[in-house]
Amino acid sequence: MTTTQNPTRQYPFTAVVGMADMRLGLLLNAISPAIGGVLVRGEKGTAKSTMVRGLAELMPVVDVVDGCRFSCAPAAPDPGCPDGPHGTVDAGQRPTRMVELPVGASEDRLVGALDIERALSEGVKAFEPGLLADAHRGVLYVDEVNLLHDHLVDLLLDAAAMGASYVEREGVSVRHAARFLLVGTMNPEEGELRPQLLDRFGLTVEVAASRDPEQRVEVVRRRLAYDDDPAGFAARWGDEERQLRERIGLARELLPSVRLGDAALRQIAATCAAFEVDGMRADIVMARTATALAAWAGRTEVQPEDVRQAALLALPHRRRRNPFDAPGLDEDKLDQVLEESAGTDGDDDPEPEGPDGGPDGPGGGPDGGPGGLPPQDGGDREQPADAPHPDVPRQQEPERPAPSESPERAPEGEPAASGPGREQAAVGATEPFRTRRLDVPGLGEGADGRRSRARTAHGRTTGARRPRGALGKLHLAATVQAAAPHQWARGRCGPGLVVRRDDLREAVREGREGNLVLFVVDASGSMAARKRMGAVKGAVLSLLLDAYQRRDKIGMITFRGSGAELALPPTSSVEAGAARLAQLPTGGRTPLAEGLLRAHEVLRVERMRDPSRRPLLVVVTDGRATGGSQPVGRAHRAARLLAAGGTASVVVDCEAGPVRLGLAGELARELGGTAVTLDELRADSVSALVRTVQGRPGRGGGGAGPDRDHDHVNREKVA
Repeated sequence: MTTTQNPTRQYPFTAVVGMADMRLGLLLNAISPAIGGVLVRGEKGTAKSTMVRGLAELMPVVDVVDGCRFSCAPAAPDPGCPDGPHGTVDAGQRPTRMVELPVGASEDRLVGALDIERALSEGVKAFEPGLLADAHRGVLYVDEVNLLHDHLVDLLLDAAAMGASYVEREGVSVRHAARFLLVGTMNPEEGELRPQLLDRFGLTVEVAASRDPEQRVEVVRRRLAYDDDPAGFAARWGDEERQLRERIGLARELLPSVRLGDAALRQIAATCAAFEVDGMRADIVMARTATALAAWAGRTEVQPEDVRQAALLALPHRRRRNPFDAPGLDEDKLDQVLEESAGTDGDDDPEPEGPDGGPDGPGGGPDGGPGGLPPQDGGDREQPADAPHPDVPRQQEPERPAPSESPERAPEGEPAASGPGREQAAVGATEPFRTRRLDVPGLGEGADGRRSRARTAHGRTTGARRPRGALGKLHLAATVQAAAPHQWARGRCGPGLVVRRDDLREAVREGREGNLVLFVVDASGSMAARKRMGAVKGAVLSLLLDAYQRRDKIGMITFRGSGAELALPPTSSVEAGAARLAQLPTGGRTPLAEGLLRAHEVLRVERMRDPSRRPLLVVVTDGRATGGSQPVGRAHRAARLLAAGGTASVVVDCEAGPVRLGLAGELARELGGTAVTLDELRADSVSALVRTVQGRPGRGGGGAGPDRDHDHVNREKVA
């Protein structure tokens, strides 16, 4: 028997200060991996990665078949293992692995692929395992999971749900076991996961740095001590680590004996129904979580406090009905539902059969919380009163300021020479709607997304080409075709194909890319009429929702008064854009030229940062311009500057009333883009069906325009 030691000295899990919810979520998944992993949401610098790496050190050693690349267990090897069948084998042990999936990983690196070198040199089909095989019976950690490409997240979560990875590609058909503890971390400021993907994570927790000075002092003190002497620091926490490791083992052994009675099941079902979660995954996850909580507390019966804690961990991210709503749970409503659904059948709710209160007494744990947590020094025993808590129901607070009903604060427009004017209160947006797809003409090479046509690493194969630099996705048929005519001249005499560097061909694929959608929103007095501004905000909110679905980066510039403001620097967090839009006040002059010039500067900087991401400029205005000399002429010169840079543009014409000046259409012509009215922006608008991507007479030529594939748009769902 061989044993592999891990020489790395990780920061001890038990030495992390605070973070009680994250600690509990990780431990519950360590006890019952069937829960489905945990998603940790929070600001940067909150020890998310440190705790995940520390958890791997607490996991028990793994018995493996020596030489098996798929970590088969000697007692029960996988009958379908690609390295099998395993007969009489030598058994070894290794520590639990923590495999980290980089944000920029390829699909081949994740699931594995054909071993090209052996295929071409030896003429055999051989499978090269990926990270999913390495993570089997271990921990798979995805930092910044919200920045991971969607197709990789889909593969990852499918494997986590099925406990196996299926690879069907390039003539290779392989299935291997892939059961792992999935942990994802993300900073919501950098963008959100799709609701469908959020639902695939079993639990979610919110983390934030403590605002208590004493806790912050303790964090710094421990970190400095660890940096000075990692081995000595780990030794000082050795007893706590050992005790926690033993407790995890005891909970794992107790888990099959825990009884989930009908009363607890009814509470779970009633809670999921009351909070209107979709599907049945929430019910199943809650049941598994409540069972793990009871085992963690040393009990053999699920109690109401276990159901309550399970709801706080399993439901917040499943309640989302809109991408711009923050996850959260109304605890008062939760308590009411649990109380109403409790005690309906006393025969199914007997007293616990296990030890009284478990190893930490009747309260469940040393901290008095459900399930209990390991004791901590340095202020970990309780959170400060003013510290943010992940279970606070954020959605209870209004997300948009309610529009004022005061008639004197809703002027219809701005006098022509009245000065800056008075600022109006923020107006609420109308209901969002499904928009037509606005895309960038041509073929780009940006990040994978769902908006404009692009050459991407994923999509339909359209051809082959010689590699440009390092070989990307091999086009096997084209490579063989290029090498085949030269086999006689190269002296081939065996089964392998003689291939040289010049023979290699990589696949050219066409898919869709995500763009930088930069909104330039007119917030001046000419837009301040309440009904009009509410409709404008509703249109921009709809476009933001569309950008969220298509995985775009977004930015927002607003102009009013005497200048323009970058209200939201380009970011993947569409939620931040919706929040800024809700708070947007109106009033004052209409410095249209300043708004366009600011857009030109922002796009110039973004081109240097990310040259491959093409921009789409969306100007939301009625086309009017005031302030200074010749304001309309200045605005048109700024528009021509953007057009000269090749920026794809669309103008959303917000002009209302029986008399229309057509200024937005003139602006669109100067931008070289397209103008659409608010009605034409809707996907179900009859007039939108006849528009083309390259503009139409009288509305400007070229640039971006509504998508012609009406059926494709209608098939997409609004999150």
